[in-house]
Amino acid sequence: MTEVENVAKRRKLDDENGIMALSRSGGVYIPPHRLRQMQQNLNDQATEEYQRMTWEALKKSINGLINKVNVANIKMIVPELFGENLIRGRGLFCKSIMKAQSASIPFTPVYAAMVAVINTKIPSIGGLLLTRLVLQFRRAFRRNDKTTCLSVCRFIAHLTNQLVANEILALQMIYLMLGRPTNDSVEIAVGFLREVGAHLANVSVKPNHAIFERLRTILHEGDIDKRVQYMIEVLFQVRKDKYKDNQAVGADLDLVEEDDQITHNVGLDDDDLDAEDELNIFKFDPDYEDNEEKYGAIKAEVLGGDSDDSDDGSGSSGSESDDESGSDEDDHAMDIQDETGTDLVDLRRKIYLTVMSSVDFEECCHKLMKLNIPEGQEIELCNMIIECCSQERTYLKFYGLMGERFCKMSRVWRDNFVQAFKDTFDTIHRYETNRLRNIGKLFAHLFFSDAMPWTALELIKLTEEDTTSASRIFIKIFFQEISEFMGLKKLKERIEDPDLAPSFAGMFPKQNPKDTRFAINYWTSIGLGALTEDLREWLRTAPKQMMRATSDTDSDSDSDSSSSGSDSGSSSGSDSESSSGYDSESDSSVSRSPPRRRRR
Repeated sequence: MTEVENVAKRRKLDDENGIMALSRSGGVYIPPHRLRQMQQNLNDQATEEYQRMTWEALKKSINGLINKVNVANIKMIVPELFGENLIRGRGLFCKSIMKAQSASIPFTPVYAAMVAVINTKIPSIGGLLLTRLVLQFRRAFRRNDKTTCLSVCRFIAHLTNQLVANEILALQMIYLMLGRPTNDSVEIAVGFLREVGAHLANVSVKPNHAIFERLRTILHEGDIDKRVQYMIEVLFQVRKDKYKDNQAVGADLDLVEEDDQITHNVGLDDDDLDAEDELNIFKFDPDYEDNEEKYGAIKAEVLGGDSDDSDDGSGSSGSESDDESGSDEDDHAMDIQDETGTDLVDLRRKIYLTVMSSVDFEECCHKLMKLNIPEGQEIELCNMIIECCSQERTYLKFYGLMGERFCKMSRVWRDNFVQAFKDTFDTIHRYETNRLRNIGKLFAHLFFSDAMPWTALELIKLTEEDTTSASRIFIKIFFQEISEFMGLKKLKERIEDPDLAPSFAGMFPKQNPKDTRFAINYWTSIGLGALTEDLREWLRTAPKQMMRATSDTDSDSDSDSSSSGSDSGSSSGSDSESSSGYDSESDSSVSRSPPRRRRR
């Protein structure tokens, strides 16, 4: 018994040492089964060991969520972050996101967008992060740490674009770096202006103009290296192009309304800035349970009451049965569907009003993406864009740019536009000439900009039986528009591409000489006869080869059936006569010229 008691005491002591080891920097390795056992043994929330264990779990969870965030999953990561106690771990959050941003600078806009969303609900996190960034910038600037300055400046620039930081902070930083210009300070200022310049041009016009005048003076003085002078010239060109490649906030990261954002007025020269570094380490909380309940209420408000899922589930069986019956009723209620089409009509109305009220295609796409179109109804947006374009008096490039943006945004939209193209071509006979022209130019824009795959053209069969007058007009407008923008040479190269040859086989048929003549005459009549060189060559050689193969087959069959020589000779003679007549007919149909009139 004594040996058993000693083993039990030793295990208990090992557990306590393991828990204490978690608080040290880096900690020690604990096998997963031992860690789970330690967690199960700690049930009293008032003990320091339990709070230390939850602190380590909170740190690990926050680090994991921040490290895997990107543009595609940011809307899913933010609710998971709110599921953690961000008020208790606000120091951990700021430390982790600053470390992640400095390690992966291209993801800075994503981190800034995530901070902007969290700042709307918990402003203390945005203020603490901004304070730490300002203090880090001041230390790095005094130490001439160029790498850290570039990283921090980019983070502050995107926080300013997201309205988390006031633009006055950005102006103070620029004036500091351009006050006594050096190669490094001017380079940092130019990089900072490329990120935040579009925002400053809108909210601080006069200070922004003064900054560029200062840069022009530095450029004319010539006291800096040629490389930095070239960077300033490039910045002036970027400003002239209105920051088209350096927009303040991208469409995918514009997650917060301007009225909901909380802006922090943190100055560069403020003396009362406190980084609150003590928040980065564990500290025993005597009111741990009360604080957890308070954050549970905040989480329920932010996430819409989903925080109850994390409870222990120790309620009575009666309450559980009530919850199950309530959930069954909710599921049964969700099965009710509106079969009248009211939702679809309402969606089309919203799309139409949004398109008609937008100034440019970027604003329109931004508004349409906020409509929360139900899954499976994306085709309605594509059809509405085509319908609105066809109703215009003349074609507007606005619709082509809008369709191009959606096609390049996601494969879902591209596939839906391909389906809309097929449906439109199948029902093209219902449209009048003006609507045909607008629709043809719209799809021509999508194809020559490579927004839609050229393989979608395989549905077009250019024969007399498979086309109508409306479809022939559509094909004419469609290819003439593509030829105007791409040029006939590039269009021909695209058509002769071996990978795309099966997609163009229907428009350049080689199975039947009659269809081939029809295609040649059609392309020539619309001014694109240069595309038919292969067809003309095939029409000159293929019928002879076809008739020669036929005659060889006939001669073989005659020899097998032991027919008379005279019969075979007559049959071969008739074959040769028919083939010569066929060739002459085909050649004359391709290169037929009108007879000359005699002069009287």
